[in-house]
Amino acid sequence: MKRNALYAFILICLAIIFVSGCQSGGKTFRIKGELSSAKAGDTIYLEHRGLAGIERLDSAKINKNGSFKFTVKAPENPEFYQLRLGHQLAPFAVDSVETLVIKANASDLYGTLSIENSPVNDQLKQIDQQYNATAAKIRELMKQHQTKIIDDVTYVNLLDSALNEYKTFATKVILGNPASAAAYYALFQKVDDYLIFDPYDKKDYAMFGAVATSWKQYYPESARTEHLYNFTMNALRARRQEEERRKILENVPIKTESALPDIVLPDVNGNKIALSSLKNKVVVIDFTVYNSDFSPKHNVDLNTIYSKYKSRGLEIYQISFDSDEHFWKNASLSIPWIAVHDSQSVYSQLLSMYNVRNLPTSFILNREGSIVARVEDITKLESELNKVL
Repeated sequence: MKRNALYAFILICLAIIFVSGCQSGGKTFRIKGELSSAKAGDTIYLEHRGLAGIERLDSAKINKNGSFKFTVKAPENPEFYQLRLGHQLAPFAVDSVETLVIKANASDLYGTLSIENSPVNDQLKQIDQQYNATAAKIRELMKQHQTKIIDDVTYVNLLDSALNEYKTFATKVILGNPASAAAYYALFQKVDDYLIFDPYDKKDYAMFGAVATSWKQYYPESARTEHLYNFTMNALRARRQEEERRKILENVPIKTESALPDIVLPDVNGNKIALSSLKNKVVVIDFTVYNSDFSPKHNVDLNTIYSKYKSRGLEIYQISFDSDEHFWKNASLSIPWIAVHDSQSVYSQLLSMYNVRNLPTSFILNREGSIVARVEDITKLESELNKVL
């Protein structure tokens, strides 16, 4: 009897340990797949798309009827995976402990992939469709810009429009359920390694904040949560510093030194001219492009002001952001003020540094080198200059 009681006690202990182990991390999710047009015996791989890169988790042989199975430890938070068949990839998400029933055609794995009763993966498909449409538009715009079919200003405006189409769609997904895998996925889409949602832009930052806050609440121990939260907080600190710097550029008047970095760019002869070399003068920094409809009238208006106030110590430091440098050189030959060119064109850091969203935009520097006015309407330039000269 004592021996039987001992055996019973041991069995109970083992059962408790087993149940406890299952509850502490033994949960799994299963994949039941069926591939039409697949070759029996081919190998399909299951891979984890983690923060550190791609990690292969398992492999399976495809049966004669095209079926395959995987059983994998379930993640503690929404996570991303992919199936690999030859050179084909099919990404998907897992947001709970579940069984995913996957069907596809082996000749077009991702294009035909369907996952039964998985709303999050339906959303991922929709995000990809919107992203692919946006990326195609951007590639076409870049092609038209490079071949001079559209000018710089038109390119920037159309580029913003294309990006906003994706953002409008993705914002609905994100705010609909910011704790979901789809929200995270939509947030981190890139074009040419640049995030579509810019964490340093105040409007876009709200999307990062929404997802980071939700993941912090629901998945506080997740590595993705920590990464996202740190990423978002670092962006917030950087954006606040940038906002403080931009106040220098936008608040009028400014009585203290602006402490802006110097600008040194080449003129039409290739001579590099520094903005700091114009000390003791009142300077108009003019951000513009020559190859645009507004340029001829803009320069005529500038010339009228320059001729009138040059003798009183006015100088114009005009920066061209034309992508066609040859066009700028020809157009600037008769310009009487300082005309320089930024070869980075509309991608120049100067535009973000000075918070320039529209061309032309001008700034007035007093004789001490401090910015005292921002002028986006040239009809107001003369009245602002009269406050300084």
